[in-house]
Amino acid sequence: MNASYEPLSGDRRAPQEILSLPKVDLHRHLEGSLRLETMLEVIAKFDLDLPRSAEGLRPRVQIPAGTARNPQAFLETFQVIRLFFQDSETIQRFVGEMIEDAASDGIKVLELRFTPAAIQQCSGLSIGDCIDAVASASMDAASRHDIKLGLIVSVNRHEAVNLAEEVVQIAVDRMESGVYGVDLAGDELGYALDPFIPLFAEAKQAGLKLTIHAGEWGAAQQVAQAIEVMGADRIGHGVRVLEDSVITQMARSSAVGFEVSPTSNFKTGVVKDLETHPLSEMIDAGLKVAITTDDPSIFNTTLSQEHTLAVERLGFSIETIKGLTLQALQLSFFTEKERNMLEKVFTANIWGRES
Repeated sequence: MNASYEPLSGDRRAPQEILSLPKVDLHRHLEGSLRLETMLEVIAKFDLDLPRSAEGLRPRVQIPAGTARNPQAFLETFQVIRLFFQDSETIQRFVGEMIEDAASDGIKVLELRFTPAAIQQCSGLSIGDCIDAVASASMDAASRHDIKLGLIVSVNRHEAVNLAEEVVQIAVDRMESGVYGVDLAGDELGYALDPFIPLFAEAKQAGLKLTIHAGEWGAAQQVAQAIEVMGADRIGHGVRVLEDSVITQMARSSAVGFEVSPTSNFKTGVVKDLETHPLSEMIDAGLKVAITTDDPSIFNTTLSQEHTLAVERLGFSIETIKGLTLQALQLSFFTEKERNMLEKVFTANIWGRES
């Protein structure tokens, strides 16, 4: 692959046929969705020790063309990004802008995940206050932009289990405020799932849905453990599941959903190039997949761009994109009644007919 042949970026518009489709994004991190211009304003307002030009800041918070493609380079961006969450007002602004950006891309169903223990570090807020700030701002913005929204609280593998316990307990307490899922994210190569198994079992017992980052950089066995031991309802990424046929069969039988982000997988070095991304093979293997953005600001992408990538680089048809959109809707963590009601609306908007 020519080194200059990068994935579609936010600078190139997707075809109108894709732009006009209603969309579902099940895997979008708040921390990876900040506007560059807003970050520059925050730097000036709080006198942060960071570059004050777009050209200087971009390499610190995004992964542009030519950057090393590996998990370390990607994870390091979050060490900088968490510095921007300075107070409740700023957090709420980030949330509102992220939802506005999602709406402008045609997203009608959005699951927003965020890591309270990370964003509270520079804000002086408690973890509970951070969750409340995100919840109140997101519900208000989602209502204004006519988006069906659910919140997923993330904990990182490298963090202490007692910190994760605090976060999950507050998430359970906030279920009536729109929190309906919990996510385990972070470095799967350096940190095992095992310490979090009892905690996630308790979270599921309390009524929270579970999504686990697994099989992104780690082996297929990580996916097996997330499904069989953790009881995951969905897998974040999971693209390496195909490396083991037995685990692939198990994943297919479990009907677990896979949140797949092609640009993310390319820019973090999970796949060598986009043309060989395993998304098509995952579908052919009978796995339930949803195309997602992961961190649209970090990767300079949108969900429309991800759909366009699937068409232009992987040979998907527009009809396949439409079908995957409805599948993503059914993989969402909303109730069956809510999903079925939404599917009727989506079917009418996508195909111009009742379901």
